[in-house]
Amino acid sequence: MIVRKNFLTLALMLGTGLFFTACNSGDYSKTTGWAYNDPQMGGFEVNNDFREQPTGPGLVFIEGGTFVMGNTQENILGEYDNMPRRVTISSFYMDETEVANVDYLEYLHWLNRVFGQDYPMIVQNALVDTLVWREKLGYNEPLVENYLRHPSYRNYPVVGIDWIQAVDYCTWRTDRANEMILIAEGILDADPDQRNENNFNTEAYLAGQYQGLVNKNLPDLSSEDGERPVRWEDGILLPKYRLPTEAEWEFAALGLIGNTLFNRVVERRIYPWNGNIVRTDDKKYYGSFIANFKRGRGDYMGTAGNLNDGAMIPAQVGSYWPNDYGLYNMAGNVSEWVLDVYRASSFEDNQDLNPFRGNVFKTKETDEEGFLVEKDSMGRIKYRDVTVEESLTRRNYRKADNINYLDGDYQSLVGVDWASQPEEGSNNTSKMYAYGDRSLISDHTRVFKGGSWKDPAYYLSPSVRRYLDEKEATNFIGFRCAMDRVGSQIKGN
Repeated sequence: MIVRKNFLTLALMLGTGLFFTACNSGDYSKTTGWAYNDPQMGGFEVNNDFREQPTGPGLVFIEGGTFVMGNTQENILGEYDNMPRRVTISSFYMDETEVANVDYLEYLHWLNRVFGQDYPMIVQNALVDTLVWREKLGYNEPLVENYLRHPSYRNYPVVGIDWIQAVDYCTWRTDRANEMILIAEGILDADPDQRNENNFNTEAYLAGQYQGLVNKNLPDLSSEDGERPVRWEDGILLPKYRLPTEAEWEFAALGLIGNTLFNRVVERRIYPWNGNIVRTDDKKYYGSFIANFKRGRGDYMGTAGNLNDGAMIPAQVGSYWPNDYGLYNMAGNVSEWVLDVYRASSFEDNQDLNPFRGNVFKTKETDEEGFLVEKDSMGRIKYRDVTVEESLTRRNYRKADNINYLDGDYQSLVGVDWASQPEEGSNNTSKMYAYGDRSLISDHTRVFKGGSWKDPAYYLSPSVRRYLDEKEATNFIGFRCAMDRVGSQIKGN
C-alpha cells in the first residue's frame, strides 16, 4: 500500500512537471507550481526575457579576478603604505576615458536649467575651479580663460574638480542615463521643463515620488488599474554610476586580462603594459611615448619638430594606446579621484575581497508609520546613518561610520599611552595622524591614482598611492566613473 501511494505521488509530480514544461517552463515557479505573469494566479511578474545587465553609456566591461595589489617598484619616497597583497575584485564597469570638459559642461547646463533660478547655490557648488591653472611665477592665464569652455578643449579631461563634485556628477549621470532609457523604451516622454525638485531621479521614480510625462506604462498584472511604472525588478534601469574604488582602479589600469595564461600571470606589470619602458615597440610608431607625462625637469612634451608625447598639458581623452581592457590614459594625462579614504595601513586592514575603506552605512528616512519621507529640494530620496540600536544583532557591523575601523577608532588606540584615554566610539583620527600638524590625513582625505601630465614616469604605475583633501582641486586631477556589475561575473554568461 505504501509502495502504491509513493508511486502515485511520484507519477503525479512527474506529470505535473511535464505539464508545466510542455506549456512553458519559464512561466511557472519550480517551487510552488504557480504560474508567473498570470492575472488569474495573482499576477506575480517575472521578466523571462532578461539576459544580463546592459553596458551603460561610455562604459567598458571589466572582468574581475584575483591580482597582487600594491607596489610594483621601489617607493622613491620610502613610504610604507602599499605593501603587495593578493585580493579579488568583482567584475564591474568603468568609463573608457576620463570625463571630458564637454561632459561636465552638459552637467552644468542641466543644473542651471533645473535649479539656476531658485537654487543658484547648487550651480555655484558644481562650478569648476578654473583658477587651478594659475602659477605665481608662470603665465597660464590663457588656460584659466579657455581650458574648460573653448571648443578647442572640448574633449580634454575636466580638471579643477574636487572629490565631492565628482561624486555629485556620478549621481547626476545615473539619473540622466536612466531617464533616457525610459524615454527610449517609450515609457516616458522627454520633459525639458523639469524644475527644482520636480526632476527625474531614479530612486524617487522607483519610490513613486516622481511620475514625469508618462507615455505608456508597463502592464500591471496584479492590479485592476492595468498599468504601472517600471520597477527595479524589471531589469530595465541601470545601477548607479560612482567613482571606482582604489582596488578597482588599480586592477582595471593594470589590465592583466591580456597578460594571463591558464590562471597564471605571465608578467607582473609595472605599468598598464608589459615591460619597464614607456615607449611603444610598434615599428610604425617606434620610440613614441605610450602616455602623457613629464619626461624630465622642464620637459613636458619634447623638442620642436619631434614632440614626444605631443601634449604640454592634458591631451584629449582617448589619446595614445588603450590597455587590454580598452581603457585609455590609465597612465598619465590626468590623475583620477577614487572612492577610498586614505589610510597608510589600509593594506593591512582591508578585506581581501573588494577591499575598500570609506563605508558609512545609511538607510532611507521613514516617518512614524514606516513610509518614506518626502524627497528633498533637489528631488532626491533622503537618507540617514544607521544607528547602533538598529545594528545590535548584527555580526558584520555595529555602527554606521566605519572609516576609522582598526585605524583611528578606540580599538586601534588601546595600549597607546595618550595623555587622556579617548572614549570608546569616539573619532580619534586627529590624534592618530595629527591632521594639520604633522600630516594631512583625516576622514576627508581621499586617494587619487595614476600619473598625470606634470608627473615623472614613476607615477605612471597604477600601484602608486597619493592623497588629497576631498574639497581641494588641482590642474592635474580628473576622474572617471564606474558601475557595479549585477549578476554573472562573466559577460555573456
